[in-house]
Amino acid sequence: MKNIVAIVKMVPDLVEELEINEDGTDLDRDWLRLIINEFDNHAIEQAILLKEREGGEVTVIAPEAEGVEDMLFTTAAKGADRMIKLEGDFEDGVNNHALARAFAEKTKSYQPDLILTGVQANDDLDGSIGPLVAEYLGMPYVGYISGVTIEGEKALVKKEYPGGLIGEMEVTLPAVLGIQAGEEPPRYVAISKVRQMMKTSEIDEQEVPELDSSGGIAANRMYLPEAAERAEMIEGDEGEIAAKLVEIFKEVGAL
Repeated sequence: MKNIVAIVKMVPDLVEELEINEDGTDLDRDWLRLIINEFDNHAIEQAILLKEREGGEVTVIAPEAEGVEDMLFTTAAKGADRMIKLEGDFEDGVNNHALARAFAEKTKSYQPDLILTGVQANDDLDGSIGPLVAEYLGMPYVGYISGVTIEGEKALVKKEYPGGLIGEMEVTLPAVLGIQAGEEPPRYVAISKVRQMMKTSEIDEQEVPELDSSGGIAANRMYLPEAAERAEMIEGDEGEIAAKLVEIFKEVGAL
């Protein structure tokens, strides 16, 4: 029976319009709507699939953020056995080194056989959380995973490469895997089941007394993309439109 840990985080909903704070160093987080990172959601699904197929327990660990409790109760409704919320100075955002150190410190107490996380996060596309956690825990790491099978003390994984190529490799456990996509899409659970979990299950709140951000990158200044008028509506009959298009193509050197 394997002990599987999924480490996940909340990220800004990119459907919403993003604003930069007054000093220009970060997003204005006062009005951000947060959702679970898409790749982390696949990591949770893969963890639960492994539990259902191989047996074991699934622990989900996430830092404190708006909406994180609803997300954790949702993972319980899907089949997670234990939900951990890390409490600390996470609200204003922390770099991935600090987050990985916090994940590693809290994760090792559960003696995991396998740690799953999203291959990257939608908010930075950095892809460093998994490798950093693996480094801090002294475990091997493989990313861009789309399938996992456990055989004894090894995991057989499918790794995606550019061009649609799939490689199969064997990894000695314990290990950290960066999930590109679960073997099945993240499952849907009814709101009624989530509400039931809110009544019958508990989130273990664990304090992170100090976040070590050393080694990370700090943003000195952020800018919104400049809006530019790049579209021109051409009116007229077919001949007039065709003549105008030829004129435009000549102006830009396409003819």
